[in-house]
Amino acid sequence: MAAEEPRSLLALSAAAVSRSMAALEQDVWALPGHLLRGLLPLLSVFHLERAEAAARRAGLSTQPVWRQLWDDVMKTRPPNAKNITCWRKKFLETFFSNVLHGVLDVSSDWRLNDPHFSPLLHSSLHVSQLTLCNTLQGALELAAEHNQKVLENLASSLRILKFQHLLSSDQSVRHSLVLLLHRLIHHGSVSQVSMYSWPVPDTVLLVLILSMSAGFCRLGNAITYRSSPCGFCREEEKAQSQESPHERAEWGRCDERERCDGKNQGRSPGALVEAGTETNGCRADAGLNSVLSGPTSPLQNPASEEASSKVPCDATGVQGGSSCCILDQLSCQRVLRKTRRRLKPAVGKKRRCLRQSRRPHADPEDLYDFVFTVAREDHSGLFDKNSTTEGENAESWTSLSPGSLCTGHVGCKKRGGSAGIFSLKAAQCFRSVSTLELFSIPLTGETWRTLSNLLSSWVSLENLVLCYNGLDANISCILSGLRALSRHSDCQLRVLRLSDVSSHLPCVELVCCILSAFPRLHTLSVSFDLKIQLEGKRPEGNPSCSEAEIPESCLEQLEIRFPREPLHTVFLLPVLKASKSLQQLSLESATLPGSQEFGLLLEALRECNPNLKKMGFYDVNLAQHQKEVLLLLQDPVLQEITFSFCRLFESSTAEFLSEIINAVKRNSSLTSLRLPGNRLGNDRLVALADVFSEDSSSSLCRLDVSSNCIKPDGLLEFTKKLEGHIQQRGGQIQFTHLCLFQNWLDQDAETAQEALRRLKAVCTVVSDSWDSSQAFADYISVM
Repeated sequence: MAAEEPRSLLALSAAAVSRSMAALEQDVWALPGHLLRGLLPLLSVFHLERAEAAARRAGLSTQPVWRQLWDDVMKTRPPNAKNITCWRKKFLETFFSNVLHGVLDVSSDWRLNDPHFSPLLHSSLHVSQLTLCNTLQGALELAAEHNQKVLENLASSLRILKFQHLLSSDQSVRHSLVLLLHRLIHHGSVSQVSMYSWPVPDTVLLVLILSMSAGFCRLGNAITYRSSPCGFCREEEKAQSQESPHERAEWGRCDERERCDGKNQGRSPGALVEAGTETNGCRADAGLNSVLSGPTSPLQNPASEEASSKVPCDATGVQGGSSCCILDQLSCQRVLRKTRRRLKPAVGKKRRCLRQSRRPHADPEDLYDFVFTVAREDHSGLFDKNSTTEGENAESWTSLSPGSLCTGHVGCKKRGGSAGIFSLKAAQCFRSVSTLELFSIPLTGETWRTLSNLLSSWVSLENLVLCYNGLDANISCILSGLRALSRHSDCQLRVLRLSDVSSHLPCVELVCCILSAFPRLHTLSVSFDLKIQLEGKRPEGNPSCSEAEIPESCLEQLEIRFPREPLHTVFLLPVLKASKSLQQLSLESATLPGSQEFGLLLEALRECNPNLKKMGFYDVNLAQHQKEVLLLLQDPVLQEITFSFCRLFESSTAEFLSEIINAVKRNSSLTSLRLPGNRLGNDRLVALADVFSEDSSSSLCRLDVSSNCIKPDGLLEFTKKLEGHIQQRGGQIQFTHLCLFQNWLDQDAETAQEALRRLKAVCTVVSDSWDSSQAFADYISVM
């Protein structure tokens, strides 16, 4: 009890200081630095935050105080604590998330329980990354009217929005989510949306998040505060309503031209998605899941039915490319709309909106119809008035098998007009995110086609990561979306990463297909776990990519992880020849061809890829390719080479090791050599020290010998030999980093500590505490 008394007194005195701060703030901030330093630990979070400027003026850092706050309040060690540069931001960002999700009680610490301190409001300014999980109760709280200022703060500070372990949610939560995404993405600064671990996704909720990330939204009663429309949209509508009669007449003439273009071409060149018609009738909830990806049969008229049914997904692209928010409200009567002026895409920024529909707001229950709306509205000039009847206007939605004709796909062109999910007529344009990541979320065929529809005009998208989403034969949808997107001159997609359990195409052939569809990629990563035996059959509609010519690409980084399948040189060579800018190539788990084919591959690299700086082989058996290994080490352009778990010394001789050392000694361009998992052992490690001998011209800075059965006595001998070479060279050596993860240094702790101590005087050493008893079998094989 006595031990608790000083702490209680300290809390009371600190609370007294906090209560008097409001009246004395200006005087307190003017205190000399040595007095202010003693005062900082006694401040509440509210006043500590306000003291930042005064502390900086006095040359003081508040980082130790924030770090102590973390230890006292969070009571956990944050991951990568050594990399945290600002404990103030780290604390407040984590504090915001914990309070939002109800896992932190602010009354648990006197420094948090300040009457002037609003936990969500004051910490929201420091939140750049936010994770929403489970039933999205965090979204419900943030969208509440009393947190409007919190949401405004997040709109300016938040950059990354994550969804994790989501569950199905009720209607009120979804309304709140629409408001939240509209404010944070469409009128905010969120540039990345990531979704993780959703084993049984709610399709409606998933498509809602995807669509709003792409800039689509249908504004109704959901985007309101006290039944008022979104303030930003209201201001833009007001600005548009003040246009002069001359401007309105000009837009009208533009509309007429667009309708003429629609009649002649089947769609206006700038349409985001097929400019068709509007729903005739109210939403039927039972039909939601059948309309996720766009219509697969057009609104037929006799003149267009045959032509439209023959056009594949990749027949043409979508011009334009701004992501739009559909403001049209559902009604039970047809309303003919006029299109506003054509907008030039402004990637990465909020664009001026088109005029909002003047129809009355729909019922709030129709919140998600923007995802599924199929246009059925007659457009004079687009359709022959007598070509359709009321019954024929009902859209039919059918599933689209991979490779089949996508007659309603966003990338398709149809004559005579047809329906689409989104209509540019009465569309408002919003900003969209630049990075989309989906991890471990199984997608249905309809959801893949929806993603393809969105992708085909998502010009602001720069990074797309799809990991373990059940890709399989649905790769056809991604390829179709990429082809349509590539036709936008202002599209920004540069990074594509695909990982999944299996692929219906050989990995290298898939790379050919992707680069043929979208040659502007800078980084492409393809990774699969299992090989699927197609038994001579290929996914329908996907002819061999060897027949498709790959245009000159912008590819700079290519990573391929094979499902233990052969490296098809016939497909990889055209990729290398088309990728003149390639700087980094990584091949993992591939079965290499014969030495002759492998030699041709290396020759093609030297001839076609003069800018290649990094080359990596991971889990590839190179035991029988010693000549090719030496050729790579002698390459005068490569700067970083990795042979990770490549069994280099499985059946090699001492002569091969000597040739490796000589090749590295003579190569002045090589700066990094990574050899993890190649069974070096003590003797070969000691021999490698000769790379730094007096007669060496090597520029090697980094050496990785992790997982190589190295014991303490061998490491100490390597250290002594290295010290001797450094002394002979007068201390002139470029070697700076040595990586020693997962070696057997625990077998003699004293010797290992001496070796590490002496090594750290020469270079930076990265090691770990590893239980070598787990690798006894490997040790026996090296003996």
